Amino acid sequence: MPAESPVPPACRHVFTVLNYDLGATLSSGQVFRWHPVANGWEGVVGRHWVRLVADDSEIRVTTAAPVRNWTWLKRYLQIEVDLDAVIATFPPEEPLREAVRACAGLRLLRQDVWECLASFILSSTKQIVQIQQIVARMCERFGEPVDVPPGCAPTRSFPTAERLAHLREADLRKCGMGFRAPYLLESARLVAAGAIVPPRLASLELEPARAALMTLPGVGRKIADCVLLFAVGQPRAFPVDVWILKTLRELYFSGRAVPLRQLVQFAETHFGPHGGYAQQYLFHHARLRSGRQPTRSNHKP
Repeated sequence: MPAESPVPPACRHVFTVLNYDLGATLSSGQVFRWHPVANGWEGVVGRHWVRLVADDSEIRVTTAAPVRNWTWLKRYLQIEVDLDAVIATFPPEEPLREAVRACAGLRLLRQDVWECLASFILSSTKQIVQIQQIVARMCERFGEPVDVPPGCAPTRSFPTAERLAHLREADLRKCGMGFRAPYLLESARLVAAGAIVPPRLASLELEPARAALMTLPGVGRKIADCVLLFAVGQPRAFPVDVWILKTLRELYFSGRAVPLRQLVQFAETHFGPHGGYAQQYLFHHARLRSGRQPTRSNHKP
């Protein structure tokens, strides 16, 4: 077999990191387009095919196409976040300490708002692996081709709202979306028409930004908070789904059937200015303890 061509310098980069668990971050249910390879992870960010390989102090990056400025990926990975400072804001209690110990280095990403919104509209009552499958089929059918290295499988970008807005519901149902298809289609049409302008959400306070997102069909508070936390950068957003409700009741209320409203109020006030980070630690730790694939459900218990 011929030797592999060397990777051009413009397709390589190294980020120096501290306390960054790349595997936990990419597999923790906040993003759905990464998959593990022999010694790292491969995925698509925007129009870039990306391979990431990490150790304790570095994340080594390979792209298929040359890159002049790596700011987009640094922002996506949130390389410059001081994780110790974030964790220091958590309430000093054993449930969170245990979650932080078990998930050391878990980070929040900063995703594209539309991709995050559309992905979580598709997440209702689905396990993470199922969401990944639906998203992959949608990208394969409606995304734009992106450059990949020789020998790698073809892949495509996440379809834009404008692209999806011109489809029929039946086109989306062929991706396995089921009842989620009309929600995604109408949301795409509203975003494409400018009813929601994703970049502007970052300029809003938490409550108005949440309210704006919840005007979209299929977007309740949980999905809105996922978008605000994983894409907009609202650190107090605390997505509450069935899995987190169960976790909060077990860890903080001795298993009592505390009403949903009380639990939401508790989450809003108890976990501090980076409550969303605390939520992700609790969610991922519960997932590890159970050995199961929790859903990202919108359903109330």
